[in-house]
Amino acid sequence: MTSQGVEVFVEEEVAQEVGFRGLGREEFGRSVDLVVVLGGDGTMLAAARMLAGSPTPIVGVNIGGLGFLTAISREELFPAMEVILKGQFETERRMLLEVKVEGQEGSFKVLNDVVVNKGALARIVPITLYVDGTYLTTFRGDGLIVSTPTGSTAYCLAAGGPIVHPLLSAIVIVPICPHTLTNRPLIVPDSSTITLYHSSRDEEVYLTLDGQEGFPLPKDLKVEIRKAEGEVLLVKCPFRGYFELLREKLKWGGDLLEVKGRGEPCWSPLR
Repeated sequence: MTSQGVEVFVEEEVAQEVGFRGLGREEFGRSVDLVVVLGGDGTMLAAARMLAGSPTPIVGVNIGGLGFLTAISREELFPAMEVILKGQFETERRMLLEVKVEGQEGSFKVLNDVVVNKGALARIVPITLYVDGTYLTTFRGDGLIVSTPTGSTAYCLAAGGPIVHPLLSAIVIVPICPHTLTNRPLIVPDSSTITLYHSSRDEEVYLTLDGQEGFPLPKDLKVEIRKAEGEVLLVKCPFRGYFELLREKLKWGGDLLEVKGRGEPCWSPLR
């Protein structure tokens, strides 16, 4: 990239494999002007937590699966970088959640979601939830998701939650397979403080952060979730907006047709 007047650094573990100059994870937010993430949404989540609170913008290039966060395709990488390196790009500020667990020092930050769910052999998990100190209910089911708007298209969506525009100021609460069918997804202001704990006799209950970090959650141990200080700055895809991305990834506006002679369904866009 010297021809573009750009100096390239990579994360130190990757640097050992590719021969570029490496930077420690703590240095990225302080030492670079732009971070490019190559991978899927999981790679982007890890990078976002690494840069949490940093003003450094992140470009996501999808070489993984679905790719809601990594909105630029592999084929669009070089055209996109030409535009971005000229400074002709826009960014979006995405909120983070801060998670504190009773009895533990420090806190965790997540871009997508916080999940409390049962182990493979656990029975229904009772999860008691308070919003701003006021008792809401005790959910009984497979677990509970507390999500940012960004995370609403992840596990939250698969569990029947709403799609929330990522720039809205909100926190989404979604029960997983609730025993009481009147327990529905709930959206609360992002100024809310959510406190929860489970009272399951079975110890196989886990707290999972962005689907990448997790540990067993003992009975009656309180978890406090609120909007974190600082945000993550994501570079918007130069070629498509959020609603076009939704339509493309979720196959909206398509029709199920049969592949001639094979009997297999395929998606065909309506014209």
